[in-house]
Amino acid sequence: MATSLLALLDDITSVLDDVAILSKLAAKKTSGVLGDDLALNAQQVTGVAAERELPVVWAVAKGSFINKAILVPAALAISAWAPWAVTPLLMVGGAFLCFEGFEKVAHKLLHGSAAEAEREAHGRAAADPAVDLVALEEDKIKGAVRTDFILSAEIIAITLGTVAGSDFTTRLLVLTSIALLMTVGVYGLVAGIVKLDDAGLALSRKPATRGLGQAILTAAPWLMKALSVAGTAAMFLVGGGILTHGLPWLHGAIQQLVVALGVGGFAQTLVELLADALSGIIAGGLVVAVVTLVQRLRGR
Repeated sequence: MATSLLALLDDITSVLDDVAILSKLAAKKTSGVLGDDLALNAQQVTGVAAERELPVVWAVAKGSFINKAILVPAALAISAWAPWAVTPLLMVGGAFLCFEGFEKVAHKLLHGSAAEAEREAHGRAAADPAVDLVALEEDKIKGAVRTDFILSAEIIAITLGTVAGSDFTTRLLVLTSIALLMTVGVYGLVAGIVKLDDAGLALSRKPATRGLGQAILTAAPWLMKALSVAGTAAMFLVGGGILTHGLPWLHGAIQQLVVALGVGGFAQTLVELLADALSGIIAGGLVVAVVTLVQRLRGR
C-alpha cells in the first residue's frame, strides 16, 4: 500500500514537473501575442469614461474566459483525433502573426494620420452627451472580445504545438494553465495600464507626490507606444520562428548560415533571432500582398 502511494506521488510529481517546464516554454513562445494583446486591449478602452474603464476591461476579460473555454477543448480534440493537423494549424498561426505585424506596420506608415483622426473621433463621440454611451461601450466590448478570440486562438495553437508530443493529461494541464495565466495576466496588466493616468493625476495633486504623479502622466503614453512596438517586433520574431522551425529547408539554411559565420553563444542566438524576424517580415509581406490582391479581385 505504502509503495503504491509513493509510486503515485512520484508519477504526480513527474507530471507536474513536465507541466511546469512545458508551460514555461509555451509562455515564452506566446510572448509575441501577449505583447500585442496588452497593447490592443489597452487601446480598446480609449474614449471610455474613467469610471467605466475597469468595468469594460472586466467585461472583455469575461469574454476572453469564454473564448478559451471554447478553444481549449477544441485544441484537445484536434490533438486527440487529428494530430496531423497540429503542425499545419501552427504554421497558419505563425503566418497570421506575421500578417498582423506587417499589416500593423504598413497601416502605421501609410495611414497613420487617418488612424489618429479616428481615435480623436472616438474621444469626441464619448464626450458628446447625445451619443449613447452604453451602446458605444457594448460595441467596444464586442470588438475587443472578437479580437481576443483571434489572439487566444494563436496562443492556444502555439501552446498545442509545444505539447503535441505529450500525454493527454499533460496537454490538458498545460493548455488550461496557459489559458488561465494569459487571461488573468493580460487583463490584470491592462487594468493597471488604463488606470495609470488616473493614478498619476491623483498623485500629482498632492504636494508630496507631485513629481511622481507628473512622471507617471508623462510615461503613460510612452508605455503604450513601447508596448505596441515591442508587441509588433515580437510578432515577427515568434511568427517567423514558428515558420522557420516548421519548414525544414529554411531552418537548415539558417543553421548553415550560422556555421558559415562561425559564431556561437550569444552571437549565434542573435543571428537566429534576426533570421526569424526577417523570415517573419517577408512572410507577413507576402500574405498581405495575397490578401490585398484577393480583396481587390473580389471588389471588382
